[in-house]
Amino acid sequence: MTQDTSPAAAATRPVLRQRPVRARLNVWLRWLHTYISMFSLLLILFFAATGVTLNHPNWTFGGVEKHQQLSGTLPAGWIQRSQPDALKIAEFLRAKYGLHGSADDFQYSGGVGGLSFRAPGYSADVQFDQGGKYSVNVDAQGALAIANDFHKGRDSGGAWSWVIDVSGVFLVVVALTGLGLMLFLKKVRTASLIGIVVGGLVMGYLMWRAM
Repeated sequence: MTQDTSPAAAATRPVLRQRPVRARLNVWLRWLHTYISMFSLLLILFFAATGVTLNHPNWTFGGVEKHQQLSGTLPAGWIQRSQPDALKIAEFLRAKYGLHGSADDFQYSGGVGGLSFRAPGYSADVQFDQGGKYSVNVDAQGALAIANDFHKGRDSGGAWSWVIDVSGVFLVVVALTGLGLMLFLKKVRTASLIGIVVGGLVMGYLMWRAM
């Protein structure tokens, strides 16, 4: 079967028109706004909620805090040639007491040393002497304090630091695509722009008053 290429057939054939740039931009903004919002929904809720709880550090919501004081003697071989083995000490305490988090701030001078374990909502401070005697002060806070520390990225490691950065980028994208979509809505465009300006002025005024 051959295609009719006569002028009459060409005149009746539908013409495929490319969508205007404005329409394509609108579709792209809708797609990006919708799927970035859904993908980052839980992250946005988490940082929004913990932003409020950070502003009220006295809130606990019944969170349980645990404080422990431990003591003992380090195992043989913890010190070699007058220099303590920080890794051996840390692993011994992890195994014996279940201490967790990153072990750092190791110090040793004048026969006295120490190190610290840090994680969100958790700290364990260790002190020891040249005889191998040690004491450990453990401070384990409640779930709300843990969430607040994750919000701040405190003692949460490099991977979570990336999560915070990516979450910030997502929030910027959601805000800017929402603004772009609003500009396509003629009925609410003017009122929305006025709302943005007024909101910005109020925020600026409150920041100025707080300084």
